[in-house]
Amino acid sequence: MVNSSRQFSDSQTSSKPADFLYLALLTIGAMLVAGYHPYVEDAEIYLPGVKKILNPALYPFGGEFFLSHAHMTLFPRLIAWSVRLSHLPFDVAIFLWQLLSIFLLLLACWKLSGLCFRDSRARWCGVALVAALLTLPVAGTALYIMDQYITSRSLSAFSVFFAIFYAVKRKYLWAALWIVFTAAVHPLMSVFGLAYLFFLFFTRTRGGAENSSVRLAALLLPFGLSLHSPSEAYREAVATRSYFFILQWAWYEWLGIFAPLAILWWISRIAGKNQLAALERMSRALIPFALSFFALALIITIPDHLLSLAWFQPMRSFYILYILLILFGGGLLAQFVLRNRLWRWAVLFLPLCAGMFYAQRQIFPGTVHLELPGRASRNPWVQSFTWIRDNTPTDALFALDPAHMALPGEDQHGFRALAERSRLADHTKDSGAVTMFPDLPVADHWREQARAQDGWSHFQRDDFARLKKLYGVTWVVLQPPGVPGLTCPYQNDALMVCRLD
Repeated sequence: MVNSSRQFSDSQTSSKPADFLYLALLTIGAMLVAGYHPYVEDAEIYLPGVKKILNPALYPFGGEFFLSHAHMTLFPRLIAWSVRLSHLPFDVAIFLWQLLSIFLLLLACWKLSGLCFRDSRARWCGVALVAALLTLPVAGTALYIMDQYITSRSLSAFSVFFAIFYAVKRKYLWAALWIVFTAAVHPLMSVFGLAYLFFLFFTRTRGGAENSSVRLAALLLPFGLSLHSPSEAYREAVATRSYFFILQWAWYEWLGIFAPLAILWWISRIAGKNQLAALERMSRALIPFALSFFALALIITIPDHLLSLAWFQPMRSFYILYILLILFGGGLLAQFVLRNRLWRWAVLFLPLCAGMFYAQRQIFPGTVHLELPGRASRNPWVQSFTWIRDNTPTDALFALDPAHMALPGEDQHGFRALAERSRLADHTKDSGAVTMFPDLPVADHWREQARAQDGWSHFQRDDFARLKKLYGVTWVVLQPPGVPGLTCPYQNDALMVCRLD
């Protein structure tokens, strides 16, 4: 795919046993910086689908808020299969998957760096920089390089870069297999990966980049994009996701669009002057790739009649750009600035890792940095959800503050994922889940349940009785002092778990 004057030798891209050891150490270091929180944020969408496969009796109510996602990807079945096959405890299995995902992402970066740099120090610096910046936000997309928990994005992260590596090596069968795997675990990321490969290929020919928009549009046809006018409930849900709409991004998020493009242009110039042909072509191809998806984002998120396409989130294509930018930039830093001066490496990486660590502690201040398997949590929300999992009926239906994931001290822990019980729809996570399906009635169900919980902080026994009559709610989770007259078999400093008799 990359037209170069020389073929890449196996020695440039093969890995020695020592390389795997270094990558394993980098993996551990990366997790120490980024942290590990298996049940936070989008884990509330991904992990219930896995647990539902392992125990079909779970989640008899509200499964539509996560099963729609689960049915689109191989991810929940793959994780569930690994748990059954290994007989490992669930928490241990997903922890190992997280470690493996980080390791394979770094391995893919290591192999790609061998196509771009001849200096091993440049290769290691690029990979180490990716490891240090796993929780770097990707512009205004609400994505990290790697989440602090296992999701389908964790698997597509390494698979899409293995596909790029093998395509550049002209091993098209392996590239195709990795693309197929990417599509199986995260269909949208496979579109972005294919698009980048198309731009990489068409930069070989004059005028190729200008004609690539037509080919890019063809890539989207199999994904069933809908032009139907969405329901009012869907519009209400989408309005909670400002990152869908590029014109609502903050100025610094716009800087995260164009500054990387300027840096990539600069990298391509340096690469050309230093006869780094693969680096030059790969960095140059990222520019039309990014600009095309930027234009697509403007097209589908500004006109109101295209609102049903907003879920596509074209700017998430910048995920590929950011990782390659970090990898390329780190390599050039080592080659031309850091060189073999240990103190320069320390000046770069020590403050950088400290800053990334500090940022994560601000996001999850009420939770330990590494929520390792078997480690008892001191977070009262996690303690309450764990008690619910161990002490309430499997078919229990809970109601709790619909904004609970955004409350101080909760640290964005998912109730369904941790407690393994059904709950009414919330304002924070379920509103995002329904935005992916403009043609399904799930948005109407979300709005109905969310509105039924309006004024939660002032609810009394009659309000809970209404939820029981409407939906069959049998338990509630309240903050002290609670509501008089309820039976609450569990209480800690932050929460009360009460039964509706």
